[in-house]
Amino acid sequence: MRTALFRSTAALLAAGVAALLPAAAVAAPTPSPGATPVNRAGTSFLTATPITAGQPVRVDASIGDHLYWSFPATAGQVHEINATVTFPKGRSGASTWTVDVFDGLRRRQACTAGAQTPTVDAKASNVVLGCTLREVRSWAEPWSADPLPGTYVVRLSVIELPEPDLGAPIDVDLLVGTIADRGASADDGELAAPLVPNTKAGTVLNAVPPVDAEADDESGSLADWLPDLGSRWVWTGIGGVLAAVAGVFGFAVTRRPRRR
Repeated sequence: MRTALFRSTAALLAAGVAALLPAAAVAAPTPSPGATPVNRAGTSFLTATPITAGQPVRVDASIGDHLYWSFPATAGQVHEINATVTFPKGRSGASTWTVDVFDGLRRRQACTAGAQTPTVDAKASNVVLGCTLREVRSWAEPWSADPLPGTYVVRLSVIELPEPDLGAPIDVDLLVGTIADRGASADDGELAAPLVPNTKAGTVLNAVPPVDAEADDESGSLADWLPDLGSRWVWTGIGGVLAAVAGVFGFAVTRRPRRR
């Protein structure tokens, strides 16, 4: 009787778990109504293609490409990144893919859920990647790596694959969704400005700065040719002279007198 009751209870629990699985799948982010699809991707942090939450992305790429997108994040938001890589034709071996997320200071952010680095065999037609970020905070200590408001960068790439598969065509679908938005955090502080990567290159100075005439005249003085008193070469020379004098004095004291 007890065994039958235990089996029926286990069956009910299994049925309940199976009923909850479709509901968890529905919680995945969906494209926003009327959002304009994006069909391109950047190749570096500086050329990352800007997107927004709920904006679908579909691009044609090749195995081995590093694809970059950027999106804004505000305090209180929790973002989820879903990516699907489809292989139009078969491959020669297994491959490992990864999706990485960086904040405005290019600090890699940890994922709390999702298949961030899945491995698929050669017969698989696609691979699904996912990353759920932590809640964006309104402020944090300088030494911490907590997510702060600003521009975040998503990078999709392959990290292990057979060399014959390098350069094969692929289709990439990506979507960044906001699964929670609690507004401003209750932390006692606020970031002065969002963290945005500096994408402006500095100016190149081609002109040679002029040399002061007085400084040029002083450079040829005798003082410039003399070594500094604190230099190791000066103390090495002084030590050598003292050692020579001590050697001569010691020889004169210890040598035997000649007999006539």
